[in-house]
Order: sequence, then C-alpha cells, then structure tokens
Amino acid sequence: MVVGNGWDPVDLPPGVKAHFLEDNLGIPAGRNAGVPEVAGDYLCFLDDDSWFLDDDFLDEAVSRFKRHAKMGLLQPRITDPLCDDDPTRWIPRLNKRTAQDSSRVFHVGETCLVMPRYIFDETRGWAGGFWYAHEGIELAWRVWDTGHHVWYAGDMRIGHPVVDQRRHEEFYRLNARNRVWLAKRNLRWPFSWLYVSSWALLEAMRLRKEPGALRQYFSGWLAGWRESPWYSTPRPKLKWSTHLRMMLAGRPPII
Repeated sequence: MVVGNGWDPVDLPPGVKAHFLEDNLGIPAGRNAGVPEVAGDYLCFLDDDSWFLDDDFLDEAVSRFKRHAKMGLLQPRITDPLCDDDPTRWIPRLNKRTAQDSSRVFHVGETCLVMPRYIFDETRGWAGGFWYAHEGIELAWRVWDTGHHVWYAGDMRIGHPVVDQRRHEEFYRLNARNRVWLAKRNLRWPFSWLYVSSWALLEAMRLRKEPGALRQYFSGWLAGWRESPWYSTPRPKLKWSTHLRMMLAGRPPII
C-alpha cells in the first residue's frame, strides 16, 4: 500500500495499491492512514526514500517475531550502499559502538520498522499530530508500555541515502516542539520536566554558535508548552512500571 500524502500515487507495480489523501496530513498521520488499507498480522512501514537490500528481509523479520514473543518492534540497520561512513545518528542508542551490534533500544529511526499488528493497535498507532520528528520515540515508548521491548537488528539492513536532516525548513522548531509534546503526553512528573530540561540544555550547547537555529529551537520549545493537538483525544501516560523498566534497561526517560 502506497499512501499518497497530498498526492495521488499512479503507475504503481501490479499488486500494489494506492491510498490517496487529498491533504498532506504529515508523516505519522499518513502512516496511520495506510494501516486499515492492508491485511495481515504484521506491518512494515517503509519511507518513500528507502528500499530493501535483501530479498528475504520481510520473511526474516517475521520469523524473529515468531521466535521472540516479547519483541514488539524491530528496526533494521540503516545504511547507504554508496557511502562508506553511515551517520551515527542512524544507530538508535546512546552507546553507538558499531552499527552491526544489535540491542534493545528506546527510540527508532522511522525509515523502516516492522511490528505485529496487534501491538500497533495496543499502542494506538503513530502520534499523528507530530507531523514530523520524534514520532518514532513515542511509538517505541508505547511498545515498551505494552510489556514488550524494541529491538535494533544490526544484522539486518535497509537502504537509505545519506541526507542532511536540516533540509526541512522547520527542522529545529519541530524537533523542539515535539520533544515537549513527547514528554507532556507520555512521561509522568518529574520525568517530564527532567527530560525536556536535559534536552533543552543539550541543544543550547550544540547550537550556541548558530543563533538562527537556536532561536528556531526555543521558538518550538515555547510552542510545545503552549500548544497541543490532542486536547480532545488525551491518552494515558506511560505506566510507572514502564518508567522503571526503561531505567533498569539502561535508558531512564530523562535523557
């Protein structure tokens, strides 16, 4: 199923369906729109600038879910076959080590993800209002909240070109706004304040030599506290037990 977010997918290969959305709803909401249009017990989300490098990728992913009942979401290693040095930001953990090392993780790169449909339903899907940025963190946290874990499979791979994240005009603003929304929607106090504060300090240090980026970041930070797209559809915060599981697993929700 190809979801056309504000465009009509045409000339698709045989067996591939199109789902036309008249308006661009943003990346996570577009993914949500495609889920009811497909059948099956497993879902694979693949961005339009990514591609499979191995013919047995989906078969291998499904076989791992069948072998590991507590695995709720799988992210493969993201790599650009034309590049000798993939960005470390594609490794979704604090300790980057090597990209080939597999481990449990607490956020994901949304380029390609595979998960059982019933777990997707339990998480209530992607955070549609985010538009872009950090929706993968919320999905990962929500998978942990179901009692499952998220797995980074360094021995599986998906193709993606190396591009500059800052190509998006509102990159810094949306990152800051969504970071606040992420904490407000999911974390309990005082974790919500600690998480937002630690990231604000980190980004202030990173961007101190880029005044324009810093202004955009704190504009988004303020918008995150003032605004919310979910006033009419609130959702429960993560369980206290999930906060504890994340801490015991090495990634407390404050960094």
